[in-house]
Amino acid sequence: MNSDCSTFVRKCRPCQEHGNLIHQPAEQLHCIPPAWPFATWGADILGPFLVAKGQCKFLIVAVELSTKWIEAEPLACISAHQVQKFFWKNIITRFGVPHTLVTDNGLQFTDRKLNEFLVGLEIQHKVTSVEHPHTNGQAESANKVILAELKKRLGVAKGAWAEQLPEVLWAYRCTPPIDHARNTISPSLWVRCNDPS
Repeated sequence: MNSDCSTFVRKCRPCQEHGNLIHQPAEQLHCIPPAWPFATWGADILGPFLVAKGQCKFLIVAVELSTKWIEAEPLACISAHQVQKFFWKNIITRFGVPHTLVTDNGLQFTDRKLNEFLVGLEIQHKVTSVEHPHTNGQAESANKVILAELKKRLGVAKGAWAEQLPEVLWAYRCTPPIDHARNTISPSLWVRCNDPS
């Protein structure tokens, strides 16, 4: 079955045109691992895209740094209020209050009200510096995955990106990572194993 899948992907023109190209030489990464699963999330905003259903032009993306679980939602406008709503609905009510949130220094993330919300929940907010955006590298990687998959699925129907997003997230969440030496558990299995129910 693996060889059939490999053959199919090699013959899939959109998969070849929009596949990942690795531009950096392989080297050992040195990062600080999260303290426990669902403790640290990275967040970023993508867009503007072509206007989709509901006047959505932007995409907020959050990735959990330990399990690589991705949450994403289309937005019509980007504001601190929208970020707070997303974070409450998609992260806190589903996975509990995290220890840390890592973001870039966009206005929607540095807003006083959003930071008061985070402080009230005792969430550490780490903002990347302009000189070192790689600090939020996992969120940037999640963005690349989402964009690549949307390109493969949409072709010329680029305005349908918001409708395709749930399928893209489902496919990503159910796929085990490629780096089998480090981790063979899909994000979906991490979530089910950590689910108290």
